Amino acid sequence: MSKVFFSTWRGEAINNSKVDVEKWEESAYNLPQQYNEHSSSKAFIGWDGVALFQEDVDVVRLATEYAAQYQVYSEACGRCAPGRWGGRILYDLLDKIARGEGDRADMDHLKEVGRNMQLTSKCEIGKTVPTPLLDLMEHFEDAFIDCIDNKKASKDYQADINYIAKITAPCTDACPAHVDIPGYIEGVRDLRFDDSLRATRQTMPLAHVCGRVCPHPCEDECRRTNLDSPISIMELKRLGADYETDHGFGFFHPAEKKPDNGKKVAIVGAGPAGLTTAYYLALDGVQCDVYEELAVLGGEVAVGVPEYRMPVDKYNQDIQSVKDLGVNFIVNTKVTADMLRQFEKDYDAIMLGFGTRLSKKVRCGNERPEVQGYWGAIDFLDKVNLYEKYGYKVDEETQKQQMLPTDFVDLTGKIVACVGGGFTSMDVVRCSIRAGAKKVIMIYRRDEKTIIRNTTYEEYHEAVEEGVEFIFHSAVNEMKDENDVLKSLDIDKFELVPDPNGGRPQLVKIEGATFNQEVDYLIPAVSQAANLDLLPEEWELEMTSWATLLTNGTDYMTSRKGVFATGDCEYGPMTIVNAVGQAKRAASVMTRYLQTGEITLSDDEIMEDHLRKMKVYDKKEKVTGWLPGLLRQESEKLDVDVRKDNNKEVNLGFTQEEALSEADRCMRCYYIAMVAM
Repeated sequence: MSKVFFSTWRGEAINNSKVDVEKWEESAYNLPQQYNEHSSSKAFIGWDGVALFQEDVDVVRLATEYAAQYQVYSEACGRCAPGRWGGRILYDLLDKIARGEGDRADMDHLKEVGRNMQLTSKCEIGKTVPTPLLDLMEHFEDAFIDCIDNKKASKDYQADINYIAKITAPCTDACPAHVDIPGYIEGVRDLRFDDSLRATRQTMPLAHVCGRVCPHPCEDECRRTNLDSPISIMELKRLGADYETDHGFGFFHPAEKKPDNGKKVAIVGAGPAGLTTAYYLALDGVQCDVYEELAVLGGEVAVGVPEYRMPVDKYNQDIQSVKDLGVNFIVNTKVTADMLRQFEKDYDAIMLGFGTRLSKKVRCGNERPEVQGYWGAIDFLDKVNLYEKYGYKVDEETQKQQMLPTDFVDLTGKIVACVGGGFTSMDVVRCSIRAGAKKVIMIYRRDEKTIIRNTTYEEYHEAVEEGVEFIFHSAVNEMKDENDVLKSLDIDKFELVPDPNGGRPQLVKIEGATFNQEVDYLIPAVSQAANLDLLPEEWELEMTSWATLLTNGTDYMTSRKGVFATGDCEYGPMTIVNAVGQAKRAASVMTRYLQTGEITLSDDEIMEDHLRKMKVYDKKEKVTGWLPGLLRQESEKLDVDVRKDNNKEVNLGFTQEEALSEADRCMRCYYIAMVAM
């Protein structure tokens, strides 16, 4: 909440012009009154109104500067006359008034042009830019008339005031990597898949991956949802990447690689966080050495995400785009504390981007790792995917421990139970189906709705189609074995009991409902932990309560100067797009740190954080001016009988016709936000 002098933001009607400062009314929104730890804001202006934090804001210049930001955008767009020419008129007339050369007819013209833009512009940025300008002209008309009648410049016209603007969109704001989603969709619509991919790679280098296995939180905040159904944002993303790969082009990088600046960074882990850090540091001319414990690159996406979801040849293309920038990879190298001590001497900074590869226990009775048939999810998926993707055979020790008749994971005729409710558990059960298991069960404490929210609708329903049985509101009470060979599970059933005080319903065990389920394998996939043995004790790195590396969540430097952390080791198991978003931010911070020795955020990053707190998407908004009922395109999926006994990619992606039809549904919801300092 922010105390404001004046606000029209999202329909607010706050005017404290005749009220003592101590009694000013607060805005209902998280407006950026405090820009950063060093500076406060004078005003915020954006697509849904304006807020003034001080009485003495020069509203005429504020309006002029906002119109100037839009003029820059509209000149580059030019897709409709109201947006392009209207933007020029808004700026020209406002600047004319601000410098003391306007007349009263200009005010009438401004209002007329603004209202016409709201009604006739093709995209949201053209429709919304006039909104705060019209608010200012209505509520502060005297300030405009004073400049006009007295032929004088607005009071701060020549003042040294910093105006910081950012273009965003609801979907972009919801994306942890802040991908320019309308931009890459526009590339698809224009059949410029190279432009589409460049727009993606501005903040997301792993376009093949995040076009296939992203949980797409952006779609939850797509304005099209308020009209009919969200754009298929994730599937449109893969088109540019597939175009680059399938046609054998060179890499469509978002910018030219800068010359080597003499700085060196060590990166621990070659998963999404490490790859992303290396990509953007390399673009900035930083030499990167990436150390990876496994024999292959890609982290858990490579050895954890199955081939039927993420074909390795596609992922390798993403990895190759990082190599193309000169990044050096060292595989089969488990980093130790002594190595990190040496890294601190040899490199200018260190990025810790290793994963969480220790499977946590179910915490049931008789849970013992030595029991044959008890198999941690990470190791299980490692063995499946290293064989299926790279041809690495299962070692003899694992064959013996897990009673495998072959040098690959063959579960023919077996009953498999997995405990979990996220992507890892979903990968386990669907891989088990493909490994020949006769029955596969998912045991989950919550309900169907929650498991869909934790993963995706598509992932859950594809698993159901393939024959996975889900036992909801349940938990394993005890493992039953004979001579250290797993035989069955005692499973408790629960029910949701409403809280009489109106709080969250509680899961309560149903007495007498416990049942026994015969199984050959129990695979815990409840969560994972990081192995922190590699950290030098004397570094005394601060930790979270979840036993991960503590950063402030904005610049990603740990408690030791020059040592950064992103991804799973910083936050715990997270989605790929979250890891990429953290690493992109960290790479930007590291680039400045390497040059100055200081930790700073760019204005663009500060604005990202402010806008996310404010929430760009308004789920209560009534969207008008667009034709509703345009069906969301559904890409072709392999038929269940064709896919469930092999690792062929399930989602075949859009045809060109489907892609164009889906891209045409995008309303191009760009907005401009600006802070006056």
